[in-house]
Amino acid sequence: MSSRVLKLRWPAKCIACSSSLAAGTRAWWDAQERSVTCMACQGGALQPAVASPPCEQLERGRAGASATREHRHRMSNREARTRRAHPRIGGLLLALRSEPQHESAWLQGALGERAIASYLERRTANGPAIVLYDRRMPGSRANIDVLAIAPTGVYVIDAKAIKGKLRVAKPLFSAERLLIEGRTRTKLIDGLERQIYAVRDALSAAGHPDVPVRGALCFTKAELPLLGTRKIRGHRLLGRRALAKTLNSKGALTSTTIDALARTLAGALPPA
Repeated sequence: MSSRVLKLRWPAKCIACSSSLAAGTRAWWDAQERSVTCMACQGGALQPAVASPPCEQLERGRAGASATREHRHRMSNREARTRRAHPRIGGLLLALRSEPQHESAWLQGALGERAIASYLERRTANGPAIVLYDRRMPGSRANIDVLAIAPTGVYVIDAKAIKGKLRVAKPLFSAERLLIEGRTRTKLIDGLERQIYAVRDALSAAGHPDVPVRGALCFTKAELPLLGTRKIRGHRLLGRRALAKTLNSKGALTSTTIDALARTLAGALPPA
């Protein structure tokens, strides 16, 4: 295993809850991802089934698994190309050069998914909601980061580790736009809607066309507006706390129905 418990030799931050960890603190160190997770968060992430007895045999998936694989694949290819092009100094060049952004973005995405998963495991442990991670979309290379079945319906959640100030622009004579640090990022909503269609199709095929399916972007680093719109095209823009609160809200779906829907979706949308 790449993860192990050790005493930190330097101060660090937990990737799941962002708490500061002093040097000398015992924590989980992931050598492959070069990340630190506090003991409380890692304990919750390692034992998700304890909180949801009805789903002990349900394959809930592993948060960030496909993004982690893609990051490792790209990193391996870059290292191989560099060593072929520079047989003598390839190792030195790799040590001196920073990881390119298109490669590191996959790692940041994986860490963001894992941070959201760890938070949800702790915050929804006492409720009936069931959360699935990293699900494959039929006929597509894309995946669904988080799929939650809660009393108020099914939630398709796209995890985003994007930094910057977020707002929704509503021009008078054109469609509303999602802006992050002034850049238009409305394509994130387009991708989310494709995921929602896939989930609705899976539910309809299984005889559950009337179950409400809602979409949300969950941000781990973006600065969300304190006032004003936190929705675009009816889809929610949330942080981890607001997302957990939404999943814990009371609704019409019973625990038995939630369990049945989770098994239906787990079968139709297997782990990526």
